[in-house]
Amino acid sequence: MKLMPLPKRVLQCGQHHLDLAQPHVMGILNVTPDSFSDGGKHNSQEQAVAYALQMIADGATVIDIGGESTRPGALVVEVQEEIRRVVPVVEELAQHNVIISIDTSQPEVMRKAVQAGAHIWNDVRALTRPNALITAAELDIPVIIMHMRGEPTTMNNLNQYSDVTRDVMGELQQRINAALAVGIKSENIMIDPGFGFAKNAQQNLKLLQEFHLLTSLGYPILSALSRKRFIGEVLDESNAQNRVVGSVVAHLLSIQQGACMVRVHDVKATSDALKIWQAMNCA
Repeated sequence: MKLMPLPKRVLQCGQHHLDLAQPHVMGILNVTPDSFSDGGKHNSQEQAVAYALQMIADGATVIDIGGESTRPGALVVEVQEEIRRVVPVVEELAQHNVIISIDTSQPEVMRKAVQAGAHIWNDVRALTRPNALITAAELDIPVIIMHMRGEPTTMNNLNQYSDVTRDVMGELQQRINAALAVGIKSENIMIDPGFGFAKNAQQNLKLLQEFHLLTSLGYPILSALSRKRFIGEVLDESNAQNRVVGSVVAHLLSIQQGACMVRVHDVKATSDALKIWQAMNCA
């Protein structure tokens, strides 16, 4: 593992300026009935907004709202249903001066969310859906391009790599090139290696060990491994709720290797760990 500095970059999120030279916590807000760890907990608008504000109080600087589960075997959600789940929560949170990310692959969902006040497009499918690339260019907002092969229903059968880290980097570079080719600004691009997506436990651990190599692509990096199955396999823990410590440690290892943002369920625990890490670095 190689220690890496965080990028001297500022992400423009509407009227907000996100300094990526400091690590940030992205709090997960699933407004879904079937997400793997917290499905059904925040279905109502009132519950979702209250939980988002609690995550901000606990140290999150970005709230990532998802209206469709991407767990293996998850059911497809129609666009209008995803909009119905997501947009009212965005409208409410936008009144609280919160940086809002949307976890979606649907351009129409993203357009509606931006109109309602969202700032960042977090796409596990790396802008591969029809019109996604051109929509991202037109919206002129930060986009997070994640590595995945196939779909959530097929990805577990697509984990054949000659070298997982370098293959992921090469496939991410292809999507970066496609984004730049349609006019998406370089300064709007972040990347995510996609822990748990088309990768088995050993591949995820290898990717974490070599996370620092991703910095050579030249873009800010999001690490999103909160409560993932491979952490459960290492800990011999089938209950996702009991993977907090493993998730916090793995995210801290990501940050030490150059991740400037971590996407987490457990905001308070992660924020506390980062406070210790930052205090140590300033000693």
